[in-house]
Amino acid sequence: MTELNSADCPVTLPMAHAKTMIRFIRLLHTLHLSPDYQQRVAPLVPETARHDPGHESVMMGYDFHLTPEGPRLIEVNTNAGGALLAWRAQGTTFPCHGRRNAVMDCFQQEISRFSHGKKNKPQHVVIVDDKPEEQFLYPEMQAFADQFTRNGIQTAIVTPEALEWRNDSLLYQGRVVDLIYNRHCDFYLESPAMAGVRSAFLQRKVCLTPNPRTYGLLADKRRMILWSDANILATLDLTPEQRRMLLTITPQTRTLDNLDAAEVWRERRHWVFKPVSSHGGKGVLLGRNISKTRFNALNPEQTLVQRLAPPSTLTCPNREQPVKSDFRFFVYRHHILGVAARIYQGQITTLREPGSGYAPVHLVGHAASSP
Repeated sequence: MTELNSADCPVTLPMAHAKTMIRFIRLLHTLHLSPDYQQRVAPLVPETARHDPGHESVMMGYDFHLTPEGPRLIEVNTNAGGALLAWRAQGTTFPCHGRRNAVMDCFQQEISRFSHGKKNKPQHVVIVDDKPEEQFLYPEMQAFADQFTRNGIQTAIVTPEALEWRNDSLLYQGRVVDLIYNRHCDFYLESPAMAGVRSAFLQRKVCLTPNPRTYGLLADKRRMILWSDANILATLDLTPEQRRMLLTITPQTRTLDNLDAAEVWRERRHWVFKPVSSHGGKGVLLGRNISKTRFNALNPEQTLVQRLAPPSTLTCPNREQPVKSDFRFFVYRHHILGVAARIYQGQITTLREPGSGYAPVHLVGHAASSP
């Protein structure tokens, strides 16, 4: 496993803020199951995201900054990597309840929901990514593969090109694949490489998790526009308290073409600029650092403008400079699998800079009831 944890820099999280974050996560889960919300999103997403596969998505990640005003959502992820690094920083590998492996349970629930209860665990799993051996978190994929194998499940880590769509079945080396753990960042299955996976998904021939529907409803960064717009929220089946929570914790988010560019430029220090389809922090620009030339080159329709919610800073033992931190909750449906802090230096969280990584989270304050 890649040496990337930062257990030398423990991070505290007040229990009250942790509870707020968990309530918010569960609110989003409830919202994305709401028919009126789904109808609102449907015109905004492609066919793959309108297709309901009958199950949800493993390894969701909800990222927050803890500001002086309280928690603020940064983004939602459907293939949140780094969980094993995070848990190792906490002194464990996979979270377990007694003898049960909580993460493997998620995959078993996915195949059970997909098969309408006909299967209680997958038989042949492939973990899919683009050039997986070259990926930063390839060791984590290997750890997942090892866990599947230990549970008696044939598993391989492959590129999408290695899969064959033939005779209404998705095959790897001639054997039918019944579950894909998708680490690929073509979230809507739009690239030629993912054509076979797309066909199998739309025809319900494979359990694809995470899948485009969950991405479209929760993790497409443009959904934060809906969650931070009071007029849109007023049209949805939400209580006043739920609307307040969404508007409070979701920073104001718009596409640049829906704002006055001159005003945004004047107020740029209060904004963050993100490509709508970026992942892993790629292309993210803090307004205080953006040049006029770079600003003018932004594609207004493809650029999200989000109110800056600054990260926490903390001093770590044996470190000369303060570090920044955010909090990532790993979630399956409404179940919290774990929480870790990501610490880093520099503009954004990429975990690639020296001294960056996952750190243990210590909850402080009154003891919490079971989340």
